[in-house]
Order: sequence, then C-alpha cells, then structure tokens
Amino acid sequence: MRLTRIASLACCTALALMLAGATQASLEVGVTEDAGKAADGGATFFTTLTDIGLTANRVSIPWDAANPTVIQSQGEIEAWLPQALAAHTRVIFAVSPTTAKGMTGSPSALPNFVAFVRQLAQTFPMVKDYVIGNEPNQPRFWLPQFNPGSGKALAAAAYLPFLARSYDALKAVDPSITVIGIGLSPRGNDQPGAISNASRSPVRFLRELGAAYRASKRTKPLMDELAFHPYPSSSRDPITTGYVWPNAGMPNLNRIKQAVWDAFHGTAQTPFAERHKTFAKPLLLDLDEVGWQVGILPALTSFYTNAENAPTTSEATQAQVYADLIKQAACDPTVRLLNFFHLTDELDLKTWQSGLIRADGSHRPSYDAVKAMIALTHGNCQTAPKVWSHATQVVLPFAKWGSLTKPQKSSRSRWSFPAGAGEEATFRAGIFKAGPGKAILGRRLAAGRPKPVMKASGTIKAKGRVVYFPIRKLKPGKYVYAIRMVSTMNPQRITVFVSRTFRVSAARR
Repeated sequence: MRLTRIASLACCTALALMLAGATQASLEVGVTEDAGKAADGGATFFTTLTDIGLTANRVSIPWDAANPTVIQSQGEIEAWLPQALAAHTRVIFAVSPTTAKGMTGSPSALPNFVAFVRQLAQTFPMVKDYVIGNEPNQPRFWLPQFNPGSGKALAAAAYLPFLARSYDALKAVDPSITVIGIGLSPRGNDQPGAISNASRSPVRFLRELGAAYRASKRTKPLMDELAFHPYPSSSRDPITTGYVWPNAGMPNLNRIKQAVWDAFHGTAQTPFAERHKTFAKPLLLDLDEVGWQVGILPALTSFYTNAENAPTTSEATQAQVYADLIKQAACDPTVRLLNFFHLTDELDLKTWQSGLIRADGSHRPSYDAVKAMIALTHGNCQTAPKVWSHATQVVLPFAKWGSLTKPQKSSRSRWSFPAGAGEEATFRAGIFKAGPGKAILGRRLAAGRPKPVMKASGTIKAKGRVVYFPIRKLKPGKYVYAIRMVSTMNPQRITVFVSRTFRVSAARR
C-alpha cells in the first residue's frame, strides 16, 4: 500500500513543479498549519484553502535525535499529500528537532539530521521546498545560545553546518529542490545572562552566520530563500509598528535585507535583488509565519481551554491587518511567500488563537478579508513596488551642530554635540582647526593622527546620544567638529560628518 501511494505521489511531481514555477512571479499566500493531517486525509482542509485562495501550506516535520530515521506520522503525510497536490497547494516541509538540544547534544546529530533530510527527499519526491530548522536564534528551539562562561554567541555558527550540509544533500537528491534557511525569529534580547529567554536578535544572528560562512571557506550557497517570522511585538500593535534595531518586524524588512547583504555580499551566497544590481539567482524572502492573536468571543469560550496569557486584538482589527499584510508583501519584489499562522485556532488559550477560523469552525472576518484581498490582487502589487538598495554608509546617521554663526567665548570649556544612527555604530569625534576638508578629517579620525585639538570616542546604540569632549578651553581661532561613524555590522560602511567653521574669539581686555 505504501509503495502504491508513493508511486501515485510521484506521478504528481511534474504538476507540482509546474504550479510552483508559475507562482514565483507573484506573491504566494498560504498558511503554516499542521491541521491538514486530519482523519479525512486532509480533504476538508485543502478544500478550505482553495476556497480562500491560499496556495501554500508549511507543515512541521519533527526530527527526533533519539530515533533519527523515523519519519513521524509518515502514514498521515502519505494520506494528505495527494489531497494537497489535487488542490494545487505547494507543500513546504519545515524540518526541525523535537528538542532545543536536538542538533547540539551529540556529535552524531549533524550526520544523522542530514541523512534524515535526504531520506525525506527520497521518500517524498513531490515535495520541493524544505525549511531547515526553526528560529535557531531562540532558546526554545536551539540551545545553547551563548557560551555560559564568556557570553559569546554560539547558535549561528552551530546552525551553519546543518544548513550547509542539508543544502548539499537535498540538491544531490534533486537540484530543483528549494532550500529555505533559518526561519528567523523577529526578536532577541542579546543578553547571555538573562534570567529567561537569553536569545539572539535577528540582525546579529545573520552577521554571525555570515562570519561563520566566510570562515568555513564554503564556495556554494547555503539557501535559495530565507524564512523570516515578522510577528508583531504585541498583537495590539498596528502593522506599521516595528521593532527597535537590531530586532525587526514587518515594517523593518529592509533591516533584514541589509543584514544579509552585510553578512554575505561577495560570496557564493547571493543577497536579495536590488534596484541597480542583478544576480543569476537572488535570495528570496519567505514570511512563513505571521499572526495577530484575537480575543475569544464570549459565546465561544467553552470551545477553548485555560486562560489567555497574552495581549489580543479584535477580530475586525485582525481582518484589516491581514488584508494589509497581503497588499504590503505583494509590493515587495523580494518576498515570495506570506503564510498566516494558523488557519484554525489552537484550543489552548496559552498557545495561539490567530486563525481565520474559530475553534467551533465558524469564520472570522479575517477569512473573508484574506479571500477578498487575494481575489483582488492575485498576489500582484496594486501600487508602486518597493525597490530596495543596500546601504553603503551607516544607516540613518545624523549629527547636529547647533548655531555656529556667533563667535564662541574663549572662556567656554564644555564642548559637545548630539549624534546618532538607525543602527549600532562606533564613533571617533574631534575638534579640529579649520582648513582640511571632509576626506582628510575622516582619514585623520580613522588613523588617530594627526591628533585633533580635542577628541572623543564611543558607541552609538541605534539612537541619539550626546558626544562630549574633555572639559577644556579652546584657544582663539577657527575650528570644526568632525565625527566618523562605523557600522558594527559591517566596518566597510562608514559615515563622516564635518560641521561648518566656528570661531572662538579672543578674550576682551
């Protein structure tokens, strides 16, 4: 029976490939949901997806390090895959360990995991999309995050070989398989000593993944697409509310793209396509988990268990947010996929109630809102596409000099100015005698010589601060302020500001 099912599924492979290729030019909208593993072989589930217009379903494939060759629920998968293909649904396997130390607890974990991924591809040749891992920047899914002694971040470097070798194994089975990396969480506190949830921010995780990749001397890519989970910080947040750097949400996708460029440019791992740069195969972005949790209607509380433990939004707000998410993602050419998490609510209120369908099977307003938006847009941008280009300098830098037109008194001994940036950057600042131009002063600040009349240095932590110089008087004459900022994510991105000339007057006698 199993061989018959596999043969039947293999016959559908060509159809699945054709459908996947046909949708790449436009945004795909789908769900991240395991509810297709139902008693009726998923028929009702996939009929519902078709009714809404959802064309992708990411399903979890757990890997148990203690039973490394066992494909859990294999019979169920064989039952519902034909239903998915018949419904023209692209199935994405998200393969991750059952425990946070599943990939790090034993030296055999790496070869065993890679063998399991290869086994999946050989067992289910009609599945052409694989996500490797899930939120490895979060301790719930990957441990250790940091070295307990030094506090050094460990997760990205440890994750790298799993992604690299899975890429090689899957491409060896079938070069047309799409390998999707990371499944990146939108947040991390970057605090090794945190009492709970010691985690890595997405921007810093990408930087460290790139550093490990370069150190490995690998000459092949790691992934064809990057999965990112742009959940809001709170379900009460509007879609326009993002995160403070180095975290990122839906309004901060360019932050993720810049982090990828900083980490991988000039290597075999191509970054995202840009306005003026093209690649043979640019990286694509999969927003394969996003959801706003909704408060339960009083009449339906009996269908749920336990008590809600997180802020929720209204059903009407969720519907508007989900429609706006489709419109926004469709106008980003780098985004291939938008997946809502879930289709149907989880019953335990301590988990997720972000579905288009309530626990009793009734439709939320978001069901019709998503259906209508898909029908209206067909995954195509309705306004102007958002075209991205990588930054060559520090992101959103500024320096404010105040009014420098009036001569400064020679008795003045306190000198400072505000400066800042939209990302973390180190800086060197100085007060120089007027004369040399911006380029010369930038080189002097970089070299530390010739020394300025006064100097200061420090770190800008993705916000504004005041640059203070030593308390000292300046001799009468003409001067300028100068500051050189260097991005901590990429030391090649540098910004230099120089003020207009100001004059320190001689004391009157």
